Amino acid sequence: MDTRFLAIAELDDAPSVAVVVDVMRAFTVAAWAFARGAEKIVLAESLDEALALKARHPGWVALKDGPPAPGFDAVNSPGMLRSVDLGGRTVVQKTTAGTVGALAVKEASLVLCAGFVVAEATARLLRIHAADQVTFVVTGEDGRADEDLACAQYIARRATEADTDADAFLRRAGGSRAAAELAQGVRQGVHPDDVALCLELDRFPFAMVATLEDQLMVLRPSAVPSPTD
Repeated sequence: MDTRFLAIAELDDAPSVAVVVDVMRAFTVAAWAFARGAEKIVLAESLDEALALKARHPGWVALKDGPPAPGFDAVNSPGMLRSVDLGGRTVVQKTTAGTVGALAVKEASLVLCAGFVVAEATARLLRIHAADQVTFVVTGEDGRADEDLACAQYIARRATEADTDADAFLRRAGGSRAAAELAQGVRQGVHPDDVALCLELDRFPFAMVATLEDQLMVLRPSAVPSPTD
């Protein structure tokens, strides 16, 4: 499996298979939303689009980065979302990096969204698809976010070497700028447990697949058989 690790701005064509990584916090939040019962997540291109979708579908849950804001129901924090009942609901998510990265590769034949919490399931799905080339989109800090790069590199290794140990990759993520900013309260809309929740390895047994549905990029959980199944 040939791999590329690119920033969003470096994407010059539609890859065949793309893994979009946002550890802190978009796709950790997305995984928690599914664990809390969400049926699907619509990835919005802008705050205005998220609010417009919410206006057309009052039962949907609108979620954004930063502090609470009028029209939005939740913020991009796994620590805050983990206590919310989302049974059967649709979530509209707009974040600074993760959703932007997924939308940038919407023409790919397979788009996976990932963080450490779904790393093993994501790696297994890549093995099942036996992709010749995989583009990992490192969304944070213009491709320099070490938590995203570490997670991308771990998933890439894990897809081909099942005995790859995660400890060194998790240490890098825990020492990242994003982890420090979240822990120090530099960013808004943060729960004290957010960093720890973002570094929970394989917390959930599913991968997350994004596809175009009626011109919207929609993320859904995908059960992945374990090697023993």
